[in-house]
Amino acid sequence: MSGATEVVANDVDPICCSAVASSSSASEKSQAGSSQPSSQARAINVAGAALMLNCELNNLHPFPFLTGNLIGSDVCKWDVVVLGDMFYSEELANSLHQWLKKCICAHGTKVLIGDPGRPHFVSHQIQSQLHKITEYALPESTQQENYGSASTLVWNYRP
Repeated sequence: MSGATEVVANDVDPICCSAVASSSSASEKSQAGSSQPSSQARAINVAGAALMLNCELNNLHPFPFLTGNLIGSDVCKWDVVVLGDMFYSEELANSLHQWLKKCICAHGTKVLIGDPGRPHFVSHQIQSQLHKITEYALPESTQQENYGSASTLVWNYRP
């Protein structure tokens, strides 16, 4: 996000949305009605604190976070769209592919995709329009969550 004049985050997952809230409000949620926060509340608190710390260390104000599903919506004039691990169903992969093409065609948006090799990603028609940028090794715990995938790749999508 270096050099960006504006950044907007988006996710429809309620846990992720909660994590983006300030660490203090996440902490309040985790303590409401219980002296011991649940593991989900602790995860929200840690994720929210990590996001806030990342912004603080990079001299950034926390950025807006949209909770609605943007896929299929009217495309905005974004310079860059960065997404990760989104191709987890064929239906989502197809709608995402069409929406990203609209972003690129309408505004010349640069699209970066990170994926650990989910089946709906590696077998999707989008593969022929991807250019590998880099590859990252996954920690052991993440490899187990991703059916043994040892790395994740970042691609530039150019239809």
